[in-house]
Amino acid sequence: MDVSRQFNRYLVLSGILNAIAAILHLGCIYFGASWYRLFGAGEEMALMAEQGSNYPTIITFAIFSVLSIWALYCFSAAGLIQKLPFTKFVLVLITSIYFIRGFIGFIFIFMPIGRSPEFWFWSSFICITFGVCHALALKTMDKH
Repeated sequence: MDVSRQFNRYLVLSGILNAIAAILHLGCIYFGASWYRLFGAGEEMALMAEQGSNYPTIITFAIFSVLSIWALYCFSAAGLIQKLPFTKFVLVLITSIYFIRGFIGFIFIFMPIGRSPEFWFWSSFICITFGVCHALALKTMDKH
């Protein structure tokens, strides 16, 4: 690989952020109830994990899988791995999902439905931050 080649730093950063989020979800599966509580997944998820239910693992693994695929699409668009199909469309979709989740989450601060207002604030803030990073990646994508 030509070391002088410039990568879209926002695509690389977006991929890293998705990968970190995916790994943290794996941590919840591995470390169990204490991590579900730490990251605000709700007491019900933590209790199910303590009781040996497969439900938290299945849901969390699904989220891990989606975030991992999103990381791969960012790395693909950045040219770090093989080109994946429908890259630009998928990146637009990912960006939209982050923004929608972020803005809707702020509404749930006032009606937390099983999560604390702090969870909804911080998770929404993180989603919007990820959305901004992805939007910047899209904006600068064709310049690299």
